[in-house]
Amino acid sequence: MPVASIDHTAFVPQALARVRADSPLVQCLTNSVVTGFTANVLLALGASPAMVDIPEEAGPFARVASGVLINLGTPHAEQRAAMVEAARAAGSAGTPWVLDPVAVGALPVRTALARELLRLRPTVIRGNASEIIALAGAGDGGRGVDSSDGVGAAEESARELARTAGCVVAVSGPVDLVTDGVRSARIANGDALLTRVTGGGCALGAVMAAFAAVEEDRFAAVVAAVTTYTVAAELAAKESSGPGSFAVAFLDALAALDEADLGERAALS
Repeated sequence: MPVASIDHTAFVPQALARVRADSPLVQCLTNSVVTGFTANVLLALGASPAMVDIPEEAGPFARVASGVLINLGTPHAEQRAAMVEAARAAGSAGTPWVLDPVAVGALPVRTALARELLRLRPTVIRGNASEIIALAGAGDGGRGVDSSDGVGAAEESARELARTAGCVVAVSGPVDLVTDGVRSARIANGDALLTRVTGGGCALGAVMAAFAAVEEDRFAAVVAAVTTYTVAAELAAKESSGPGSFAVAFLDALAALDEADLGERAALS
């Protein structure tokens, strides 16, 4: 499906409706800072979260989950083993899984883990520009979890990474980029307050896993996930006075989001 054939006024709300109807079970192996926020985002969206991230449980659960998120934010030893176990199980079961290579390139333990997980063929990779450039082998990462590169600088790395890994790559920034190596889309929605809430980026990976679980075209699924998430952020920002009120309003906006909101606000190109 070429980018031009995605009618976001129809496809994005249809994908969101499928998530709400199917309530996909999303297994989250994520960082300790964001577990609560990520679970609440999935619940507000209409999905079902499960934080199963220990060895001997992670693999069996990945086989029955609808989708899996692997986020490298705080990768302690036991969780690292569980992540590899879950990725292998998801691959063998055909469960879509999302890799979020937090601070890859900048720190050695997570960089080695990210490269091991990359060999297990994630369905989707989500990161900021510096993380995507580093994972593609074209840079050394950003400033910890913060990007030191713009989305445009990561475009070729994202396309090459998508082609070589056989996955969809999403680069987060003021204008998000999604590519499968052939097709590309840009989503110019969102609000800067998302960057002022812990978990604002991490929870997006879980949302991508939920959409990938209900949509066979994984490129279109990720476009729909990013659009839904960032439109909700815009609506929440209108009701907020700062990061604290935004976090609450964002959950409410995700739960209340409808076809009219998406049709009026989605800025896809």
